[in-house]
Amino acid sequence: MAEPQSTDAKRTSLRALLPLVPYARRYMGRIMAAVAALTVAAAATLTVPLAVKGMIDHGFSAESTGAINWYFGAMIGVVGVLALASASRYFLVITIGERVVADLRADMFAHLTCLDARFYDSARIGELVSRLTADTTQMKSAFGASASVALRNFFMFLGAIAMMVYTSPKLSGLVLIAIPVIVLPLVASGRSVRARSRAAQDTLAEATAFAAENLGAVRTMQAFGAERTTVSRFSGAVEDSYLAARNATAARSVLTGVAIFLAFASVVGVLWLGAQDVLANRMSAGLLSQFVLYAVFGAGALGELSQVWSEISAAAGAAGRIAEILEVEPEIVAPVTPTSLPVPARGEVAFHAVSFAYPTRPDAPALHALSFRVAPGETVAIVGPSGAGKSTVFQLLTRFYDPQSGAVTLDGVNIREVDPAQLRARLALVPQDPTIFGASIADNIRYGRTDASMADVVAAAERAAAAEFIAQLDKGYDTTVGERGVTLSGGQRQRLAIARAILKDAPVLLLDEATSALDAENETLVQAALENIMKDRTTLVIAHRLATVLKADRILVMDEGRIVEEGTHAELVARGGLYARLARLQFETGMPQDEAAE
Repeated sequence: MAEPQSTDAKRTSLRALLPLVPYARRYMGRIMAAVAALTVAAAATLTVPLAVKGMIDHGFSAESTGAINWYFGAMIGVVGVLALASASRYFLVITIGERVVADLRADMFAHLTCLDARFYDSARIGELVSRLTADTTQMKSAFGASASVALRNFFMFLGAIAMMVYTSPKLSGLVLIAIPVIVLPLVASGRSVRARSRAAQDTLAEATAFAAENLGAVRTMQAFGAERTTVSRFSGAVEDSYLAARNATAARSVLTGVAIFLAFASVVGVLWLGAQDVLANRMSAGLLSQFVLYAVFGAGALGELSQVWSEISAAAGAAGRIAEILEVEPEIVAPVTPTSLPVPARGEVAFHAVSFAYPTRPDAPALHALSFRVAPGETVAIVGPSGAGKSTVFQLLTRFYDPQSGAVTLDGVNIREVDPAQLRARLALVPQDPTIFGASIADNIRYGRTDASMADVVAAAERAAAAEFIAQLDKGYDTTVGERGVTLSGGQRQRLAIARAILKDAPVLLLDEATSALDAENETLVQAALENIMKDRTTLVIAHRLATVLKADRILVMDEGRIVEEGTHAELVARGGLYARLARLQFETGMPQDEAAE
């Protein structure tokens, strides 16, 4: 899959997290409330050492009973405030993280739906799903729980440092000297952690893509007895993912261990120096206890921050993968000031010297200066051997791609100047291999017109000769079909696709061998239904079986991206050219030929 503007440095940089900032800004009210809760929780925690100092310096004697009771009572109150503030902080920060990542997922999916065919020619759907799910989950963890821990410990660290300076400037100076020794290794090793985490996410995406591809073709896998080989390959991919994750975790573990050791070792050293001051009567035991508690708070917060730093570094790797998707700009977009198609629609289609090569095969042009015109209401069939460019005509007309030269027009308007949504609203496509979704029969039929009534759905199914088999299903139109319609036969899926096109009621009908999956009886029924709706609209038919185009107004014969013959069936047979040869192979032998199929 293409990775535009991506470099190793960018992939592993914390700048990859910047796209989350606009999402967070939407919830500034919650963020400020979380900061307030964090401040209260940190302040409550930092008052505990003051109470400890007072108890130690007053001593545990009968005369100090009242003071001791007051101190303990005050501590209970402080603990209550701490508990309430901590609960509020946790709820606010975690829900903000969940909200931000939910918004990010929704926007990412919406972006994916807008990317054009050029992107999906090289993309792997399983990897995109991994980025949409696993990577955003990694982001949720970092932005939610990790952010909560990071903010709490950052506040605690700053507060502890301030109170340490207030308690003993001398000892605090020694601690502050040690802080750079602790922090610099964290910053230096963060890049390595991010790179390793990115590698772990990449290998997980590879495994996910492999699993999605093979589970989507599980019947083919089982039919060829490839289960063991497939499982072995997936196990290898999972093992690679585990090893990459282990390496990333090892780097994070070392980082955390070093940080904690340095932090607490510095506390021990400072405690030893403080003990010398107590022995020399330069500091009270209570004051040293207060300082030590603040030092422990600060060291503990710094140790926690080191762990969170590694988690945020890992999230940066996932954010980089997400940013790569969000940075992809679709090439097929609506013009800044789109031209409106004429109303009412006429359905005139024309190709003007169109030349085109697929992005994945730039050196093998699919069309060469192709020109033809289809008049409103005319039925034109396109036939020819495999690779002639028949399906490419449909790809360009629906503007999944733009030609390198020439122009495609609908009702006299260059489709490059039209909003793709308006263009496609005037086209109804019945592909040779229709897509059926894992939803109800009714939802599949109304896929292109979600506001259609149930009566319209039923009428479309009847015209597509699908009503009979639907009535035999357990729940009729409410029956849920399996993913990609695996519970239906090929002919049933084809008829649902035809019903979908009928319901859309577009002025231009595109039929890519729409009856290829039907038996003879159903083909006759559907062909009659298609002929009925073809009377009222412009129709282009890609025909592999020539028997389906005998009634076409015109037949365009394509070969190597060019129109080599044009006429009616009788005229073309009489010429004795390519069409006549294809017709002779099919009609005389009664066998469809591979060379007549694309």
